[in-house]
Amino acid sequence: MANLTLTTFDWVPEMPRGFVRDLRVRWALEEAALPYRVASVPFGDRSAAHFAHQPFGQVPWLTDGDISIFESGAILLYLGERSAALMPTDRRGRSEAMKWVFAALNSVEMPSLPWSMLKFIGDPGDTPAWKFVDEFLKLRLKHLEPVLASREWLAGSFSVADILMSDVLRPVDRFDGLADHPACRDYVARATARPAFVKAHAAQMAHFAAADAARTGA
Repeated sequence: MANLTLTTFDWVPEMPRGFVRDLRVRWALEEAALPYRVASVPFGDRSAAHFAHQPFGQVPWLTDGDISIFESGAILLYLGERSAALMPTDRRGRSEAMKWVFAALNSVEMPSLPWSMLKFIGDPGDTPAWKFVDEFLKLRLKHLEPVLASREWLAGSFSVADILMSDVLRPVDRFDGLADHPACRDYVARATARPAFVKAHAAQMAHFAAADAARTGA
């Protein structure tokens, strides 16, 4: 497993720092105590080599020897095959984790992403588009709330499903969008209090801070 390399951007603007999706992979690798190295590609100059690994010019991707995987959900499922810290070993537990992985990425991130992006760029105002997105998110949270109120983690034990679901909810929580959903809010707090998240988050922030220092010569 020493061949694992996580590739992210060399630099991003301040606003998305702490939320760039290589954090999900860093977190999983730290939870599983898998050795890895971090490589970077230019944020402002996406080369043919970049698109060869990530056809949409995004990050992250993970290489494991001659295997290259993009999309954070796919990467986490790949790592889940290698560690019981990331995926239950019994069939029922694995099926629970897998269905919640897809629920996080399809059912919950579908409204949480545009909701958060509108908040990131400023006050979305009282527009029909904002009302639609806001109500869409509230509906998803309404159904997620009793699930998270009834269990500590989605698949029984902590798994990649919790990395994805909590990270999908984090930007919503950043803008106080979980205020009326205490179980969702407590779930995010519980997940992000884990030492592996704290370490991964600090590593991402340090990575981009080092890029700032390199740019300014500090």
